[in-house]
Amino acid sequence: MLKVNEVLRVKGSTLYTCSPDAKVEQSVQTMSEQDIGSLVVMEHGTLVGMVTFREVIRHVHKNQGKIGDTTVRSIMNDAPISVSPATDAEEVQRLMLTHHARYVPVMDGPVLLGVISFYDMAQAIVAAQQFENSMLKAYIRDWPIENSK
Repeated sequence: MLKVNEVLRVKGSTLYTCSPDAKVEQSVQTMSEQDIGSLVVMEHGTLVGMVTFREVIRHVHKNQGKIGDTTVRSIMNDAPISVSPATDAEEVQRLMLTHHARYVPVMDGPVLLGVISFYDMAQAIVAAQQFENSMLKAYIRDWPIENSK
C-alpha cells in the first residue's frame, strides 16, 4: 500500500512558506514565480494555516479584482486538514475529495514535513499502477508451461 512518506520521498522536500502577516500580493508573487498553488503559513516555526489560489481568487472576487494591502492572515485557511507520513494514499484521496482540498500538509506531530498536492497523489498512484502492471506482465511471461501428456 502506497504511503504519504513514499510520495514525499519522490516529490522532494522543498517547502514554500509565508508569514501570516505577509501581504497577499507578496504571496501571489511567490506562488507565481515558483509555479505553485499554495503556501504554508508559518508563525514562530508552527503551521498556522495554508493559503492557496482558491483563497486568493475568493479575495480578489470579493474586492472587485483588487488585492489591496490585505494580509495572508485575513484570507488563509487557518484549519487545513493534514496527514501523517504513514497515511495510506487511499485515505489521502478520500480526505482531499471529501474536503475539496488540493493541498494537504504532511505533519509528523508538530513538525511540518511537506505538502502533498492532488497532482502529486495522481502522479504517485499512476506510477504505482504502472509498476504493478509491469510486475504482473513479467510474472505472466514467466508463467510455467505445463507438459501436455
